[in-house]
Amino acid sequence: MTQYEAQTSREWWAQRWIDVLESFGWVRRLARARNYAREGNVLSIEFRGAKVHARVQGTAPEPYKVSLSLDPFDDEQWQYVIESLSQQAIFSAKLLAGEMPQNIEEVFTANGLSLFPFTKFDIHSRCSCPDPANPCKHIGAVYYVLGDRFSEDPFVLFQLRGRTKEQIISELRRLRSASSDAIAPETEMPPVSGTVASAIPLQQFWQYDQQLEPSLVVIVPPPNSETVLDLLGQMPLRSDGAGASGSVSAHAMTEHLRGLYSQIAQQAVLSAMTTGTQSDDR
Repeated sequence: MTQYEAQTSREWWAQRWIDVLESFGWVRRLARARNYAREGNVLSIEFRGAKVHARVQGTAPEPYKVSLSLDPFDDEQWQYVIESLSQQAIFSAKLLAGEMPQNIEEVFTANGLSLFPFTKFDIHSRCSCPDPANPCKHIGAVYYVLGDRFSEDPFVLFQLRGRTKEQIISELRRLRSASSDAIAPETEMPPVSGTVASAIPLQQFWQYDQQLEPSLVVIVPPPNSETVLDLLGQMPLRSDGAGASGSVSAHAMTEHLRGLYSQIAQQAVLSAMTTGTQSDDR
């Protein structure tokens, strides 16, 4: 765990960035860098394309100029990554909500890439100070402040790899929309048929007749109101040439299902608590 505590609550991806940097060594230099970051010596940070430019106040009257970059992914690599992200609703939902999915690194690894620096040679940095060491304490201070920027906006990390927030979100939405259009039925969906549908009536689908061990069952309300509807986004209902009617119908259907989810969840908790009480009385 890093000793740098300029930001008391750091998101996991920002902490991962700092942990990766500290794993490369540079112990004494990074200790001085933490002090610089903590004391506010990083005066400014700005992006110019995929490169970071910063001004860091050192012992000289004029601030030192620092530049930092990672190897950006090319267009083809980004295409593979964004297509992989779009194929999993949870990734798209989290990113569109401004959050970094917990296992997002697996998407990059599966495409032969690394989101975070893999070795110290993946980080390219320069400083105008006379210290020949790299990273010097001024570059190190920028590392740490960037970690705080990642907590505020996870897309900053993507920008270091060559894609802005606007580019990623726009492409995700385009691919998700194209996917929805592809799965939308051309005609009305036929009724479900087959032995499974006929053998298991809907009202019995969630039924379980065996007695549960009461000591192993803990009944609690859900931690939040989020359902699978929130993760999947707008339902892919066709408008049939009626303009915005498709989106209106999708919204109405989503709200109807959301109400049913809420009622079923409340009833399930009440039913489970009632069953649990009866089991304890026996």
